Amino acid sequence: MESDKKRIAIIGAGISGLMACKYTLEKGFNPIVFEARSGIGGVWSQTIESTKLQTPKDFYQFSDFSWPREVKETYPDHTQVLEYLHAYALHFNILPRIKFNSKVTCIDYVTSSTADLHSWDLWGGSGEPFSPSGKWRLTIRNGQNPSASAPTDQVYQVDFVILCMGRYSDLPNIPDFPLSKGPEVFNGKVLHSMDYAAMDDDVAADLIKEKRVTVIGFQKSAVDIAAEVANKNGATHPCTLLFKTAHWIVPEYLLPLVFQGLNRFTELMIHKPGEGFFIWLLAMLLSPLLWIFSMSIECYLKYMYPLKKYNMVPTHRFLKQISSCMFTVLPANFYDRIKDGSLFLKKSQSFSFCRNGLIVQGESKPLLSDIVILATGYKSEEKLKNMFSSTLFQKCIAESSAPFYRECIHPQIPQLAILGYADSPAILYSTEMRSKWLAHFLAGNFRLPTISKMEEDVMEWEKCKRRDEKESYRRSCVSTLLQIYCNDQLCKDVGCNSRRKNWFLAELFAAYGPKDYKDLS
Repeated sequence: MESDKKRIAIIGAGISGLMACKYTLEKGFNPIVFEARSGIGGVWSQTIESTKLQTPKDFYQFSDFSWPREVKETYPDHTQVLEYLHAYALHFNILPRIKFNSKVTCIDYVTSSTADLHSWDLWGGSGEPFSPSGKWRLTIRNGQNPSASAPTDQVYQVDFVILCMGRYSDLPNIPDFPLSKGPEVFNGKVLHSMDYAAMDDDVAADLIKEKRVTVIGFQKSAVDIAAEVANKNGATHPCTLLFKTAHWIVPEYLLPLVFQGLNRFTELMIHKPGEGFFIWLLAMLLSPLLWIFSMSIECYLKYMYPLKKYNMVPTHRFLKQISSCMFTVLPANFYDRIKDGSLFLKKSQSFSFCRNGLIVQGESKPLLSDIVILATGYKSEEKLKNMFSSTLFQKCIAESSAPFYRECIHPQIPQLAILGYADSPAILYSTEMRSKWLAHFLAGNFRLPTISKMEEDVMEWEKCKRRDEKESYRRSCVSTLLQIYCNDQLCKDVGCNSRRKNWFLAELFAAYGPKDYKDLS
């Protein structure tokens, strides 16, 4: 079989890498997966003790591999998730394809063709996944023996690369501080949430025990870590959550309602890229329903929780937060810890370090701290850019503000796809769809459009999202409220029916999930 001769390299053995491997195997390829760590699971293999799913498990499962019956919880914890991923890898015989402790330090595109890449009309020169003249050269560093004085690198040459490195790992975003006002003047310990999550549970518990801990941020990691520290230390050594912008934090029991609302009828209310007049008019007429939904959720949250009392009322709409891929679930007992004095909330536009803590803007006294945990995100685009040795491809990543084509293909970078980079309410679900689409493409079941057509498509997406999200726009967040619409595009590309329900009302009002796309052929 011709596919046996094509070498496909997959970088990363997290959720995206496992699915990329599984679906390329099904198409007759012989992929090799390079994983820098000693095990699979990506971020699920290194996370804090209290971490669990923030998505109902029915929307966070493989389309052809259900959760075990003994997992009764709607939101399994990280240990259960990791066991589920291991079971998936064993069931589909993925583990033998993985080279563990193998860090890809850079990738370089080599070609015997003299044609300028920018002169191509079609992706890779042909619109097909493989080229007779172009290859990717991967430099691999083996990490099994970190004590070796001079580790040796291995070089692999492959026909196609699938980057599955994830957005939330490896390269932390550390804020900049003025001279003599950064962590270097602080007598305590400063670490990023990534480093805290990488610790064994007992080591992390020992680190924060009877310490005054300040957590910086208000996204998922910040809120979860602050709640965990407050639960462990109690009111005798309270934790402080210091944040600049408040976000809507949704209790678990509301999530199924939100996910059930992601149906075709809801998507009629959302403006789409390149929409015609009738679709635009329909969205305009129905959009007040979205406003009512958003306001209802906001009023409920303000009624149920003391948001105003603790200066936690966001200035943005709930729906805007969802469409901007900023979704945080309320940890258990969060407000109880605030009430009993185990957790303090402070809102400030800026802060800096001093010898015994933090100088918070607007406060006369320092915030005394022993440990500061920076839950300030990751430089995911810079990590992506740094993979390439070519400055041309680095510029393609760094200078492009638009999303990727179908959220996984850069029109100017041939023979390469990126999975798991696009944000979604259920990242496993959305990434599996693109893994299937990519496998069909690699198998030659369809060709990509011209480079200009792909660039026109991504610019339409950017224009549409910037109009809706304005300052909250992020390239990686594309299809949150248009998940079904995006899946329709993928289905059309591979030549299968995009209507997956049995009858009209279900098609219009029932939520779509992974099981609906089990047989995408």
